[in-house]
Amino acid sequence: MIRIILADDHPVVREGLRAMLSAEPDLDVVADAVSGPHAEALAAELRPDIVLMDLRMPGGGGVDSIVRMGAAGLPCRVIVLTTYETDGDILRAVEAGAAGYLLKDMPRAELAEAVRAAARGETVLAPSVAARLVDRLRTKPERPRLSDRETAVLRLVAEGCTNAEIGRRLFIGESTVKTHLLRTFGKLGVDDRTAAVTNAMRYGLLDPCRLDP
Repeated sequence: MIRIILADDHPVVREGLRAMLSAEPDLDVVADAVSGPHAEALAAELRPDIVLMDLRMPGGGGVDSIVRMGAAGLPCRVIVLTTYETDGDILRAVEAGAAGYLLKDMPRAELAEAVRAAARGETVLAPSVAARLVDRLRTKPERPRLSDRETAVLRLVAEGCTNAEIGRRLFIGESTVKTHLLRTFGKLGVDDRTAAVTNAMRYGLLDPCRLDP
């Protein structure tokens, strides 16, 4: 039997998925989670084979939970099951270690087979998601240009500094720090600090060797 945890904040979605998957003789839904941290706790306790994880949930979830479960050495494989298929979401999930990225409108038989494939160690992607990844690989993105001040702010973010600490170290106001960060997020195509640092390193805008430990 392939043991599964469902992580989704919508009860109707969880009930529907449970009914779909439980109809398969080799799939067993062992628990439901309402957030990423809830799924992490259940995965640590129950040691499932698969976690089907919604990408965005109140209380946290998605990419951060995938990273933490991997860091904890949990043996389960996490499949993102979501309605979102933007390039940024897909790349973050795959880079975090997701075993798959599927969309909620897929047929039951295909979902069940994807779960089986992931349990065998394969990577499973919805066709539209696979096409986006291929297009992304074929098209080399233009390297964003950050100002010296934006780079300095981002480097301090990577070192774990708060906005207030960055302001004190660079002798600028906290509101100015926020402005620099918003501009940097826009240039890098992200919406949070972690993704900004990750993308900046990918583009070679930050050198990991120069960051304080």
